[in-house]
Formats: sequence, C-alpha cells, structure tokens
Amino acid sequence: MVTLDLVAFDIETTGFGVDDVVTVLGFELPLGARVFVNTGDARPDLEDTLQPQLTDPLVCSTHESEAELLTAVTEFTADRLCDDDVLIVAYNGETWSGGFDLPFLRTRFARQDIAWPFTDLPYADLLPIISDLFNTTLDGEDNADLETAYDVLCPGELDDLDPFADSGEAVTAFENDRYEPLVLHNLSDIGRTRALGLLAQRYCSKSDFQLKSLTPTIHD
Repeated sequence: MVTLDLVAFDIETTGFGVDDVVTVLGFELPLGARVFVNTGDARPDLEDTLQPQLTDPLVCSTHESEAELLTAVTEFTADRLCDDDVLIVAYNGETWSGGFDLPFLRTRFARQDIAWPFTDLPYADLLPIISDLFNTTLDGEDNADLETAYDVLCPGELDDLDPFADSGEAVTAFENDRYEPLVLHNLSDIGRTRALGLLAQRYCSKSDFQLKSLTPTIHD
C-alpha cells in the first residue's frame, strides 16, 4: 500500500483583492523547505541569512516579479513533484465552502497568463479534518485556525520561529522590504501545516482526507 508523501504549501500576498500579488510561496517537503520570494530584485544572500536560524534544509530563490515567481513555481512542480507519490495539502487553501490560497493563485496565474502548476497532483485541505475530527477547544473556545490547532495538537518549536503575532504583519514586512521575517513566517505556516497533516495521517482514515484532483480540464 502506497502512502503519499505530504507536501504542504502556503502563500503570502499583498492583500485579498484581484490586483494584489503573491509575495511568497513556500512548500514544506519531507526533506526540507522550498520557498520562492518576490523581492523585486536579486537577493542571493537571503538563503544564507536564513539557513543558520533553521534546523531543516532550506532552498530559497528570489525573483524580480510575481510573474517570474509563478513561472519558477510551475517549473519546480513539474520537475520535483509531478512524478512523485505526493499529496499537496494546505490549511484552508480550498474547501467546499471557500478557502484562500488556491482561488487566489488561480486568479494570479490567469492574469499573468502562466500555466497552472498543479497538474496530476492530488490535493486535500486539512481545515475540515482538524476542525471536524479533533477537539481544538482552548480556553472555552472552539477555534481551529492554523496557529491554535497547531498549539493544541502538536506544539513545538515553530511558534518561536514565527516573528509575527498576526498574519497581517506579512503585508507590512513586504512593503518595507523585510524579507527575512516574511520568509520565516511562511516557513512557520508550512511547517505547522505539514505537522498537522502528519498528525491526521496517524489518527484519521484515508477517506477523511477527501482528495481531489487539481488538474484542470484543459492544460498545457
């Protein structure tokens, strides 16, 4: 029986509107993280600056525009993910009633006229699994957001890694060219997401994951 390797992803953006752009897109793989950063210019030193602060390997590339970032993501998924037995997971990335990451990415890829990267890849959203199948009540409140769910179910060192108290700080950091904390925040989120996914694999059935294909009807 084949068990798919979980690959968690998360994005940072300049906001929620159709004209906002992707600033960071990160993947957490079994052997480390792969992060793409929209810096507006080359920042080859960014990976060297961040790596000493991390316990796991990091590959971080910087890109001069959102279009270059999205193109690099498409190339990465084709080269690294599509031929492997992987399951793409996100936390509220896309659920039956909404979600953020995948709808935002579809709009940005379409507006940049760049091929959709997630072809031939299964996807599962972890929010319904965690909120429906685990008890996440803390201090009398049932709150299944990513940070709370991680704190309740698999607390670890990632809270110390995240420099932001609120995700809204990611927008300000990008506006002020503070890329190191922005990437650390993204690394925290993809780390939390993958940790919750691995936990769900240990305690929930395969049918609970409600897999769907991300392959579009027509693709390049």
